[in-house]
Amino acid sequence: MFEKLSLENFKSWKKIPNMRLAPITGLFGTNSSGKTSILQWFLMLKQTVENSNVWTVLNLGDESSLVDLGTFQDVVHGREESKTISWNVEFKLRTESNVVSAEDQLPSLWAKYPGHSAKQASTIRKSEKEGMIVDSIDYGIDELEFHYTNHNGVRVCTRREKLDEAPKEFLCMPLGVTIPTWKAYGFPVEVMTYTTNPLAFLQSAFERQFHRTFYLGPLRERPSRQYLYDGGKPWDVGRSGQHTIAAILAGAPNGKHSSNGGDEHDVTLLESVASCLKQLGIIESFSIRPVTPQSKLFQVWVKKTESASEVMITDVGFGVSQVLPVITLLYYVPEGSTVILEQPEIHLHPSVQMGLADVIINAVKTRGIQVILESHSEHLLRRLQRRIAEKTLSPQECALYFCEFKEGASHLKTLDLDEYGNIKNWPKDFFGDEFGEIAAKSKAALDRRIAGSA
Repeated sequence: MFEKLSLENFKSWKKIPNMRLAPITGLFGTNSSGKTSILQWFLMLKQTVENSNVWTVLNLGDESSLVDLGTFQDVVHGREESKTISWNVEFKLRTESNVVSAEDQLPSLWAKYPGHSAKQASTIRKSEKEGMIVDSIDYGIDELEFHYTNHNGVRVCTRREKLDEAPKEFLCMPLGVTIPTWKAYGFPVEVMTYTTNPLAFLQSAFERQFHRTFYLGPLRERPSRQYLYDGGKPWDVGRSGQHTIAAILAGAPNGKHSSNGGDEHDVTLLESVASCLKQLGIIESFSIRPVTPQSKLFQVWVKKTESASEVMITDVGFGVSQVLPVITLLYYVPEGSTVILEQPEIHLHPSVQMGLADVIINAVKTRGIQVILESHSEHLLRRLQRRIAEKTLSPQECALYFCEFKEGASHLKTLDLDEYGNIKNWPKDFFGDEFGEIAAKSKAALDRRIAGSA
């Protein structure tokens, strides 16, 4: 799980110092306030980690990527290429038993550090001759630290095993010795051959953290009358939910998931999704069936109410197909994953938006996942507050932020939640000026009455 993020000079953010990331992290604010840019940092690192080209410092993406950020000039704050982009991210390790071969020393390290917090930091700049360059990389866990720096062409790597001891240099590449630029988070491959397993362990843990990060965007595909499924298992539901039905079918016969209602027995993914949809009050029943026996074509059938006729998903309200990828992703990803949701409430009735907050809470509680979401929903936020007041959720399990853009940069305000779910520092006009609207309406009605009686 991601625990903390510091970020400098990334897009509209000049600086984010020590942003706490909880099991449920919510970003709220007006349009163009910087909320999405924070999500884009995670997606940029994910597609960099998963890029097969190890010489790509940062994969800024293209049309087929999770996010397309353009060029370095487009992502550096103020479009000033003389600035450096830097971050420091902390994440908690999970127990890993089969990540490498048994003869390697790494399994013992996974066993040594489960539940410990590791950190990774990088600084990236733009060079006229070499493009993007990694200036520095840091890894650390407990008292063990590794540092790589590239200063005026001299690459130096140091290691420190105790916080009170001086760093020990284990590799220095002088001027004239070229080390190709590695990925933004990775020590150069030449360095890795000189060092010991703990560094490889930390770098592997960082990569696995992003492999376990999944994303669903705000623009989801419209429902279809038929879906082709060939028996494969998709990695996720796709950035627009295009693989949702395939994921449900892949999870139905073998994947077991905790039921949304907290039942003691496990249920299939299909049953979990159907249960969530029913509890949200959207539909009474949900099923996926082949067009004919042994067919690769499937249809999605729903019943709006118990007495209603069964119809295809294309013939009911648009909200069903829009929330379906959200629910599926929450229950499809491996336990302990991080799920990034952009406007999960889109096209949903206010009451369903509140219910969706409960679905998210249940997935976090029963499956150990982390949800980082960007939202405009007051109703979703209010339900989170209510569950804190009811002790279903603790304030420590939530990290809520208000983003605003002023004086040429985005600013992050932590919403201070107390044990009763109250936000003690509610920003002005957080969800619009409700009282101002009521006052303006009352004044307009009074003016009309006065004008009518004159």
